Amino acid sequence: MPRRTRRAGESPVPLSRAAAALGAAALLGVTAAGCARYGGPAAVRPPESTAAPNLLRNAYFGDLHVHTNFSYDAFLFGTRATPHDAYRYAKGEALTHPAGFEVRLDAPLDFYAVTDHAGFLGMLPALTDPARDVSHPAGALVDDYVSGALDGDARTKARRGIYAVMWRLARTDPDVVRSAWRETVAAAEAHYERGRFTTFVGYEYTARRLHRNVIFRGSAVPDLPFSRVDSFNPEDLWAWMDRNREAGIEALAIPHNSNTSNGLMFRLATYAGDPLDAALAEVRTRNEPLVEITQTKGTSDTHPALSPNDEWADFEIWDRGTSQPGGSYVRDAYLNGLRLEEERGINPFRFGLVGATDSHAGASSLRESGFFTTRGSPQEGFSIPFDPPRPDGRRYAASPGVSLRGASGLTGVWAEENTREAIFDAFRRRETFATTGPRVRVRFFAGYDYPDDLADDPDLIARAYAGGVAMGGELAAPGGRTPRFLVWASRDPSSAPLARLQVIKGWVDGGAAHERVYDVACSDGLQVGRTTHRCPDNGARVNLADCSVDENVGAAELRTLWTDPDFDSGQRAVYYVRVLENPSCRWSTWDAVRAGVEPRPNLPATIQERAWSSPIWVAP
Repeated sequence: MPRRTRRAGESPVPLSRAAAALGAAALLGVTAAGCARYGGPAAVRPPESTAAPNLLRNAYFGDLHVHTNFSYDAFLFGTRATPHDAYRYAKGEALTHPAGFEVRLDAPLDFYAVTDHAGFLGMLPALTDPARDVSHPAGALVDDYVSGALDGDARTKARRGIYAVMWRLARTDPDVVRSAWRETVAAAEAHYERGRFTTFVGYEYTARRLHRNVIFRGSAVPDLPFSRVDSFNPEDLWAWMDRNREAGIEALAIPHNSNTSNGLMFRLATYAGDPLDAALAEVRTRNEPLVEITQTKGTSDTHPALSPNDEWADFEIWDRGTSQPGGSYVRDAYLNGLRLEEERGINPFRFGLVGATDSHAGASSLRESGFFTTRGSPQEGFSIPFDPPRPDGRRYAASPGVSLRGASGLTGVWAEENTREAIFDAFRRRETFATTGPRVRVRFFAGYDYPDDLADDPDLIARAYAGGVAMGGELAAPGGRTPRFLVWASRDPSSAPLARLQVIKGWVDGGAAHERVYDVACSDGLQVGRTTHRCPDNGARVNLADCSVDENVGAAELRTLWTDPDFDSGQRAVYYVRVLENPSCRWSTWDAVRAGVEPRPNLPATIQERAWSSPIWVAP
C-alpha cells in the first residue's frame, strides 16, 4: 500500500484510524460524544451533563495558567481580553488577539483557570482609565509603551516609571487589587457549568524565579491574594495557605518554569539557605502536590547536562537566564527526593505533573501549526527573516525570548465527572498527566498481582484500580516481589500518530541516584530491543516543503504490561511515563512555509510532541 501523507488543511486522520482512536478512547474513559467534542472546529458542546459519575474516571483537559488584561505584563503587551473573554474562549468562542486578528480553539476545553499576577493585579487598567479615582499620568506612558512610540532608553525608563507607580499604589491602596480580584472571582463563578465546563478561581504568585499558580478548590476564597507585595518567600505563601485551610479555604500551588529558576525551585535548602527538615517537607508536599512540566517558555522534564543518556532530553530547552540545570528540572528533583528519603526520611518532591500555556493573550495557543504569542504570527525576525535583510547579507539572530517559545501545554486529569470537586480531588491524588498541546491520553498503573492478559482484558481499568495504584500513587515493595506496570496511551486524532511509549525510572543505590529510560511499546509492530531497551526507528518523516506527515506510520494506541528488568525491591524508585508522537513541523517551520521562505537553520525544524504521566513511587 502506498504511504499516505497529510498536507496543511486536510482532515488529519484517515477514517480507519479515527475509528480505532474512538475505540481506544472509549476504553480510556472517554465517550464517543466526548471524542466528537475533541475532533475539530465543528465540535459542539452537548447539553449540561446529567450522567452519573464514572467511577473508572474520564479524561478531562484544561489550562491552569492564563493571563488577561489584569496582569501588568499582559497589559503592556497590548492584551485587553478580560477574564470573561478568556473563559468564553476556553468554551469555544473566538477571541480578538492583541494584534487584531481572531483566534479560536480547535475544540473546547473541559476546565480553565485565569491566573493573573497577584502583584499589581488590575492596576494598569485602573491607571489608564480616566474615570477611575486612581488614574495617573503614568497612564500616558503605558499608552506610549504599548503603541511602540518609545524605544531604547526611553522605553526602559518608561517601564521603570510604570513599575514604581504600581509599587506605590500596591502599598497605599489595596482596593485596586481587591476590586480586580473580585472581578476575577466573579468571572470564574459566572462561567462555571457543573458537569460541562469547570472554572477554577486562581492567580499567579510571582517572586524572583519562584513562580507559582495558586488554584482554589471552590467558591471559598480569601479577600485578597497573597503576592510578592507581601513576601518573596514561597514558604510564607505556604503558611498563608495553611491558615486559609484552617478557615475552610482549600487551595494548592503549582510551581512553574522551574527550568528558568537557576537551580532555586528544587534546591536542597530552605529559602534562607538552611537545611531542609521534615516539617518543611510536609508543608511543601501538602501545599504543592503538582508541578508544571511544560509551557510556552520551555519544558522542565530534564536537561541534556543532567540526562546525557536520554536521547530525547534536548527538547524545547529554554536556557535564557539559566546557568544552573541542577535544581531546575523535574527529573532531577525526583532523584534528589529519593536520596533525601534514603538519607533523612523526608521527600519534599513528591509531586504529580501538569502542563499549561502561560498565555498572556487570554487565549491558550496549543497547536504548532497555529501558534501565536502576544506578538502575533508570523513573527518577523523570529520564525522568518526580517524584510529587508541586513545590509551585509547575514541572517538576523533569532531572539531566545520568542523563538524558543512553543505551543505548550495542557493538563490532563482522570476524574469521575467534570466538576470542581472531582477535578480538584484528582489534582490532590496526583492522577494527572501533561502534554505539549495535543490531547493525548495516558494511563499508568502498578500492582503485584496483575495477570498476564491484563492489557487485553475488557475490564482492565477496573482490575488495574482494584489490584494496584494509579499514577500519583505509592507502592510498597515487599521483599522478593516485582511489580508490573500497565502503560497505555491514545493519540489525539488531530495530531500526529504515536511513535513509542517509554517508562523513565529513577532510583537510589548506595546513596547515589541513577536514571534510565526504557522503551516499553513500539508502533508498527516493532519490538523493543532486549539489550538496548529501544524501539527501532519507525521511519516516520516530515516533508519540510509543506509540513505534510505520513499517516500510515505510527499508532493510534499503544499499551503494554511491563516489568522492570532491573527491579530491586531493596531500592527506592520512581517511575513515570513519557509518550512520543511521530515528528511534525515546529511552529517556526509552519510560519516559514506559509511565508514561502526557508526555515531558519538555527531553530529546530521539527518537534516530537509528547505527554508525561505523574509518577508512581516504589519504596522498600
